[in-house]
Amino acid sequence: MFMRRFACFLVLLLLPLSAFSQAGGISRRDGFLMIWEGIRRDPDPTNEPPFRDVPEEELGGEEITYAKARGILDDEEMFYPDEPLVVADAVLWLLRTRNVADLDEMTADSLTTLLQHYPFIEQERDVLLPVSSGEELLTMAAALDVLLAEEVHEVSLYSEKFHGKGTACGESFDMHALTAAHRTFPCNTLVKVTSAESGQSVIVRINDRGPYVDGRDMDLSLEAFTRIAPRSQGIAQATFQRLGDSALIDACDGVLRRYQKRITREVRFDRGVPHGISVGSPMTLRSIRPFVVRSVLHPDGFQERIEDWVNPGEIFTYTPPTSGLYVFKVGTVDGRAREMTMDAWECAR
Repeated sequence: MFMRRFACFLVLLLLPLSAFSQAGGISRRDGFLMIWEGIRRDPDPTNEPPFRDVPEEELGGEEITYAKARGILDDEEMFYPDEPLVVADAVLWLLRTRNVADLDEMTADSLTTLLQHYPFIEQERDVLLPVSSGEELLTMAAALDVLLAEEVHEVSLYSEKFHGKGTACGESFDMHALTAAHRTFPCNTLVKVTSAESGQSVIVRINDRGPYVDGRDMDLSLEAFTRIAPRSQGIAQATFQRLGDSALIDACDGVLRRYQKRITREVRFDRGVPHGISVGSPMTLRSIRPFVVRSVLHPDGFQERIEDWVNPGEIFTYTPPTSGLYVFKVGTVDGRAREMTMDAWECAR
């Protein structure tokens, strides 16, 4: 039952489009974009030069360039986007985007060992042949994600000794926030951690690296750990469900956010103002055209005048401090304006 639900959920996330229209296989571009959509993450800006055959302005250009910068893709100058995707590359891309190990441990030479640990394709499948269809790629992704969701990990906690100190993601560690340290998950990834013993769950945001004790796979903040186990226990056995990047997924319930993207027909945000967000979660705005954030109306009626002009390449960030309805007044260089509302709420404790 879990596998059927997970597969259906993944189908909703992944591209149902050109990937399925290709007879007799799937292209490298379409295949990679299907895999990328499954991790619910936007590519971060990078100075990495794009592949010569995949300019950033083309379909998937930003995602493929970012994956190149991160070492998810092995190719150096050419990506060959229209060539058939072979099983070996699909397997490596799936494992790398799921961050199952350090990148230097996930190579073509280690493919056999990786598949012994995560047997998500048929043992007799020839990995040098093309992936037969988009449906086969979806099946591979769903099978791997189920294995990862059922894998039991040892987690521990960190608290007073590190409270207020810097994290690897550039923040100050707050032992009372719902955060965690992981060796390979990207910063700001939301993960649902469920105790294998109590069945209790908590959604945490990755904002640090660690733990560095053999056999342990995650350090939870004090607040997060005590949501699933007594503090005196110190360590716990738990499963992980990676939900996606915190900019796209709400930290309260793990649901995909919906965004208001356009000021005018010509001026649109890369992501936009979310209809709903949890208190303390940052909201970011950026666009390829200049825009201005005039003001923010707070839930208590206070009008915060901002008048912040944001140029291409710059980012406006706002974190709601309290629950309630916020109203953003945004505008363009020619004086056109629009109001966008955002409902902020406290996570249930």
